[in-house]
Amino acid sequence: MRNSLSRIYALSKRNVKEIVRDPLSLIFMIGLPLFMEILFYLLFHKLTDQFQMKYLAPGIVVFSQAFLALFTGQLIALDRSTSFLTRLYVSRATSVEFILSYALPILPLTLVQSILFFLVGGIFDSALFGVGMLYAILFGVFTSLFYIAMGILFGAICSEKSIGGIASILVACQSLLSGMWFPIEGLGGGMLTLMNALPFRNATQLVQNAALDFGDAWGDLFRPLLILLGYTLAAFVCAVLIFRRKMKR
Repeated sequence: MRNSLSRIYALSKRNVKEIVRDPLSLIFMIGLPLFMEILFYLLFHKLTDQFQMKYLAPGIVVFSQAFLALFTGQLIALDRSTSFLTRLYVSRATSVEFILSYALPILPLTLVQSILFFLVGGIFDSALFGVGMLYAILFGVFTSLFYIAMGILFGAICSEKSIGGIASILVACQSLLSGMWFPIEGLGGGMLTLMNALPFRNATQLVQNAALDFGDAWGDLFRPLLILLGYTLAAFVCAVLIFRRKMKR
């Protein structure tokens, strides 16, 4: 157990250094959603409730996490292209240790994103400040795990050149299937059923409901949380199996 933790720590420390060496990606991953949050609020908050800060800030938190999949996938795909992972495969590290060493360094970025977007949102709408914001930040960690898992999965499958296009599909799905940019009341029943079955709307609802005064703990929090955790677990299991298969090769 101690040796396993030592390997995870050593690999995570190395991955942190790789993350810090790419400041432009960090700026893009935080700066673009922040710009969108401020711009869309100033332009549209008087036109529709969808862009009131109490809905927009939690939505932006989850939307920004979709970029984590691209960021994580690029990190792994780059290591694969330079044969860094191939050299590590001959070590005693297991596939689970590899997965954890890539996932753990990304979690602090999630906290920075969530805290920053809520603080900025609170400047425009002080009602955001409260216990609900703390709950939303906590649940935001759970939502980020799904996108980190998808990033690891994409990075294990895709090449460095294709990871951008594949991961951008996830960003588009989060944007279009979460209902964060438009009211969903006018959509057909089949479309609503699909959106409620996929992780994107559940992730957005989870953080939004945590930030607001939710009435139904099961329907507003635990149901979307369980659905999201199911997708997250499936993504992590697939990533572990793929890593294990590549190590055997």
